[in-house]
Amino acid sequence: MKINRSGSAVWSGGLKDGKGAISTQSGALDAYPYGFATRFEGVPGSNPEELIAAAHASCFTMALSLILGEAGLTATKMDTKAVVTLEKLDDGFAVTASHLTLKASIPDVDDATFQDLAGKAKANCPISKLLKADISLDAELLS
Repeated sequence: MKINRSGSAVWSGGLKDGKGAISTQSGALDAYPYGFATRFEGVPGSNPEELIAAAHASCFTMALSLILGEAGLTATKMDTKAVVTLEKLDDGFAVTASHLTLKASIPDVDDATFQDLAGKAKANCPISKLLKADISLDAELLS
């Protein structure tokens, strides 16, 4: 099975004075603004790194749901945040890390099993496999 999804970006102007718009196939983003200031100067708007973070958080959480199900477990709630790091290196900018923070309520599981299953999801979700950055995880099992 092969699934293709698409996103697009339009850009006009130079790097610092230009303006762009990001769209997704689903329409979740439709010509949403992005630019130098939204990426590097904290101005409101989107940027590629936050989109990667959202993709990584959602992919990881779905993968963990699958892995929990295979273990006969079901989460009451999982809340995942991803922080993607964009860093200036000697040869230019690079995404160097993605840090996942998970807070989960899962009945009938001990912390050791939870940590093991969360680690498997971190390593095996498709977005983790895509990223060549250092991917870390803090997972907290809520009572």
